[in-house]
Amino acid sequence: MSSRLFQSVVHQMREAIYRTIGVIDESMTVVACSELSWIGETAEAVTIDSFSNPDPYTRNGYTYRTFGSRPRSEHILFVEGTDEQADKFAALLAVSLSSIKQYYDEKYDRGNFIKNVILDNILPGDIYLKSRELRFNNDVLRAVLLIRISSRTDISTFDVIQNLFPDKTKDFVININETDIALVKEVKSGIDSKHLEKLARSIVDTLGGEFYTRAYVGIGTAVEGIKELAKSFKEAQVSLEVGKVFDTEKNIICYDSLGIARLIYQLPTTLCEMFLREVFNRGSISSLDQETLFTIQRFFENNLNVSETSRKLFVHRNTLVYRLEKIKRLTGLDLREFDDAIVFKVALMVKKYLSANPVKY
Repeated sequence: MSSRLFQSVVHQMREAIYRTIGVIDESMTVVACSELSWIGETAEAVTIDSFSNPDPYTRNGYTYRTFGSRPRSEHILFVEGTDEQADKFAALLAVSLSSIKQYYDEKYDRGNFIKNVILDNILPGDIYLKSRELRFNNDVLRAVLLIRISSRTDISTFDVIQNLFPDKTKDFVININETDIALVKEVKSGIDSKHLEKLARSIVDTLGGEFYTRAYVGIGTAVEGIKELAKSFKEAQVSLEVGKVFDTEKNIICYDSLGIARLIYQLPTTLCEMFLREVFNRGSISSLDQETLFTIQRFFENNLNVSETSRKLFVHRNTLVYRLEKIKRLTGLDLREFDDAIVFKVALMVKKYLSANPVKY
């Protein structure tokens, strides 16, 4: 891609300079030139050692100069002539091409690097070397937010999110697939999940309010170091999948707030089925009708308080007690006892998990 950028600059410069100009890469091949027939030819005046020489030199009627931001340059440019004017042209072109390449590397190579990191497409040993090469700051905290679009629209969600986070040196917006976009956000030290949820809310509200696009956001934990971004990304994926099962009303789910749902999600289905058989050995959970399950839900929401639950359900206290006794007869669990209530609550979540059969990462 950088070769195409170089060729674009060379093409625009040739009429201003009126001299043959071009760029040679590390394979000693001409990758851009005002004389199109030269592209792809081997440059005989250049050797491997030439890329380590920061000073301009002349050979065979041309002036050569290295450029690039690394200790050892990746490219050499050449300008026709060995006079003072050729040297000035070479110096100006070196500054121009070097700036363009740096901009390209920071805008595209950095994004591709981060994408490979979060998708585990790069060896751990290469992450540190590449991050140093791209001048990443490893001492800052970053969190991954995974934005999932549930409805297709004519607008580019990727472009919208990029416009919301224009600082390309700190924040990276990465297209994962047709529905998922990852935001790698640099955050301040000491930030908590509430701040990230507020950020996610602004994204969801913007997409929904201005572009009529429904979105869900999974939030991974803030991590330090580039290597840990893959962990934060997987946490964001898990947040969306677990939320789809246990928090269907929420469109923003934070990994830190998943609680016991996160544990259930990680269990094998065979173990979950065994747990349900053991808990409901006296009767199946399917024997409970919808009214009874609704009563149980309200009882849990009111912290096992019989009086408060009966008031919220607009039923007599004795009616609620009768229903709880009926549940005890069917399942062997007394929901007024804390230990039994915990077991029943987990069992309901396990059953919901088995029914949903979410995708695991």
